[in-house]
Parts: sequence; structure tokens; C-alpha cells
Amino acid sequence: MRDWNSWNQGIIDEFRANEGRVGGPFDGAPMILIHHIGAKSGTERVAPLVYFPQDDGTLVIIASKGGSPTNPDWYHNVKANPKFTVEVGTETFPVRAEEVSGPERDEIWSRVVAERAGFGEYQAKTTRLIPVLRLTRVS
Repeated sequence: MRDWNSWNQGIIDEFRANEGRVGGPFDGAPMILIHHIGAKSGTERVAPLVYFPQDDGTLVIIASKGGSPTNPDWYHNVKANPKFTVEVGTETFPVRAEEVSGPERDEIWSRVVAERAGFGEYQAKTTRLIPVLRLTRVS
């Protein structure tokens, strides 16, 4: 866990130093930092994620955890506390998260996989249906 936290912190630091851009495996990918609130602890944590901007101004994030059999910790926190803050580029703003399901989820998922094939590989590695979440700006 310590190595994972260190790796994430490196991405967060690079994101903030480069106006939301990072290199390495995320070079060219749109990145977001979500400030999720711990479901049990109430502690704010930051997770760097690839996101998918939508035509309607919402943002889509994927709870892939690299195809792990379990959802990422941030997913449980977001479900418990769906209002939180995000950083996109140099902008920070509040959002509300909602899980997308059914045909709408499938349609978004197919666009995600067409844009970033790795997400399809993650789905192939697990029996769980990888959650798709929509983030909408709130005042």
C-alpha cells in the first residue's frame, strides 16, 4: 500500500506542477484529481484518474482498479459521499457523482473503450461490471 500511495502522490505532484498534465503511462490522457471523502473515516483523500469529458459538460470516471476483482476504495467513498471537489487542469470545483447504469452505461462504456482500449482489457480481467460514474458541476 505504501508504494501505491507513493506512486499516486508522484502523479498528483506532476499533475499540479504541469497544469493538469502528466507523462508516463498517462501521457496525453485527460487527468483529474478527485478529493473523495472517506466513507468511514471522513478523511479527505486525493486520487488521480483518467477522465472522459462529455459533450454535455459532465465528466466520466471509471472505477476500473486495473481489472482487479474489487472496486477501488475511492469508489466506495464516492458512493457514500457523492459531493466532493475535483481538480481539472488548473481549475478546482465541486461536483456531484452518480453511477451510470443500463443502456446509458453501456453506450458510455463503448465510447470509453474505443478511446482507451486498456479499459476493455481491464473488464476482460474481472467478473465484476466496472462502474461508470458521471460527475456534474454543482454550485
